[in-house]
Amino acid sequence: MKHLTIVVPDGENNLSSIVGAYKIFSRANQYWKGTGREELFKIELAGISKKVDFYGGLFTVKPHTNISTIKQTDLIIIPSLNHNYQQAVKGNKLLIDWVAKQYKSGAEIASICTGAFMLASSGLLDGRTCSTHWAAADTFRTMFPDVNLQADKLITDENGIYTNGGAYSFLNLMIYLVEKYFDRQTAIFCAKVFQIEIDRQSQSAFTIFTGQKQHGDEMVKKAQAYIESNLHERISIEHLSSRFAVGRRNFDRRFIKATGNTPVEYSQRVKIESAKKAFENTRKTVNEVMYEVGYADMKAFREVFRKITGMSPQTYRNKYNKEAVI
Repeated sequence: MKHLTIVVPDGENNLSSIVGAYKIFSRANQYWKGTGREELFKIELAGISKKVDFYGGLFTVKPHTNISTIKQTDLIIIPSLNHNYQQAVKGNKLLIDWVAKQYKSGAEIASICTGAFMLASSGLLDGRTCSTHWAAADTFRTMFPDVNLQADKLITDENGIYTNGGAYSFLNLMIYLVEKYFDRQTAIFCAKVFQIEIDRQSQSAFTIFTGQKQHGDEMVKKAQAYIESNLHERISIEHLSSRFAVGRRNFDRRFIKATGNTPVEYSQRVKIESAKKAFENTRKTVNEVMYEVGYADMKAFREVFRKITGMSPQTYRNKYNKEAVI
């Protein structure tokens, strides 16, 4: 029998991702047993404290065991953390060291949402790809510059390390892991029982782009402000770099270093974010919105919109604006 450890970090963290992981894997075990096979996992909640309070003491989790009693495990699930990432990481040093040691001994690790901060603190994500909640992406990049953050991805899978996007998208990661460890049929069963959309790959449609502003490059901040204030224009990057008296290559380099996007990508994201808001809150047509955000070519607008959101402008409008559909 394999061993699954769902860790319970100290501090005010996310209860739903602990409970959800426990329920889905328990149900997969039950289904597996119902088909005449032995349960695949022994599931244990483990932490460094005997009990951890959630939501001001409204709920309490009492882990089955202390991590020190688990000499070897096959899969570790790290739940989502609170929003004070530095404090959460600092208060769980023992847990982080244990996770790193287990990985080196052959365990696989899955982090849920902002649990990626704890995983990244172990050093195991350096040079690797990961995802986390889109709202925490800027802070994550600042804290862990050596990690290749792909915040649009719902799930990453690299060298026995799995990460996922934000909030309740962890349910998709659990189904993904059930398929990986059990089989496709068990994953489909769990997806149907818990009514989780199977095979979802992106969190792009849920992202609210605000732009990376937590950097110290004043020239880039001015360039960002200019892009955001001139949505209707087709901004030439050559014009933008000369406006700030910086060579094009140097401008690109500084912009990417500060924001994680090229100037062109940043401009596209700002324009598409404005288009999304227009589709959500007005009855404007796709053509009207397209012109408002500085596009004149419908094909180009559709391609960029789909690349960033994962769906067409019309589909997005129909999904988020019932009045527009009527």
